[in-house]
Amino acid sequence: MNKKLIALAVAAASISSVATAAEVYSDETSSLAVGGRFEARAVMADNNEGDSKVSDATRVRVNIAGKTDITDTIYGIGFWEGEYTDGNEVNNRHLNAGIGGDFGQIRYGKTDGSLGMITDMTDIMSYHGNEAGGKIAAADRTSNNLAYVGSFDLGGDNLTVKANYVFAGENEDLNGTYDVDGYSAGAIYTLDMGLAFGAGYGEQDTEDRDTAKNAFAGLSYTYGDFYVAGLYQDSRNTDADKVRGYEFAAAYTYGNTVFVATYNYLEDADASSNEALADSIAVDATHYFNKNFRAYASYKFNNLSTSDAGAATRADTSDEFVLGARYDF
Repeated sequence: MNKKLIALAVAAASISSVATAAEVYSDETSSLAVGGRFEARAVMADNNEGDSKVSDATRVRVNIAGKTDITDTIYGIGFWEGEYTDGNEVNNRHLNAGIGGDFGQIRYGKTDGSLGMITDMTDIMSYHGNEAGGKIAAADRTSNNLAYVGSFDLGGDNLTVKANYVFAGENEDLNGTYDVDGYSAGAIYTLDMGLAFGAGYGEQDTEDRDTAKNAFAGLSYTYGDFYVAGLYQDSRNTDADKVRGYEFAAAYTYGNTVFVATYNYLEDADASSNEALADSIAVDATHYFNKNFRAYASYKFNNLSTSDAGAATRADTSDEFVLGARYDF
């Protein structure tokens, strides 16, 4: 049970609730599954006047996954996921279709880029974390995206490879309606003994005819009930001309509860002083009542001051406490 819970914690940032999706239709060649989550989140932090404020960040996600056999080795796939928060329109997080087989999967539409699997090595908290894992849109989830993913068993070890290309066009995820394109690629090699190495790179054009670049490297190790990981980022023309950062994460499973801690630091590497864009320590605890329902508490110790580059307002320096409950279906 414990190793399964660590796997759930490590996969916290992946596609919502696919593992618990319920099959609602199937015949000899095709199947359709529906999944999602209801997640209540109360976020407590100080505002610019220093007064404590509670914000409702509750959300609902629903996804539909379809698969049909084309031949004995080739199949067709389709996936949609939407998210709704109170007072907002439904956000289409995923909207894609493609083909798959022993070679992997190829999808087109709104789908993941290639660097999310690298940042997921440390982005394992129920709410906080990943402040040093910001990705350009072409390396994250975006539309007009042709993406490939393949996972290969190498005699006990495993190699996962991703690559994607985002075509120029009216693409709000990249840069409004400006005609830009971009790409990213990454790989993770996992040894049978629990050690994993990951690296990836992405580029995209910017509105002022420059090029935004992301480079990530990750390392993780799983041993029994323990999981530790590290992430390093080196980027250009993103949050600043030159950005460097890192995140360290650790998780421990005790019974049905997973405890996680992370440290994030992101800096403007070209600044002469006050270069911190993010600087925080976060801890959380998530209790899994069963595979469908969990509750968690998460606290972020914010180390920024108003003189730092990443704190435009007093509220940006506030600590944050979150209580959440999540039902997956």
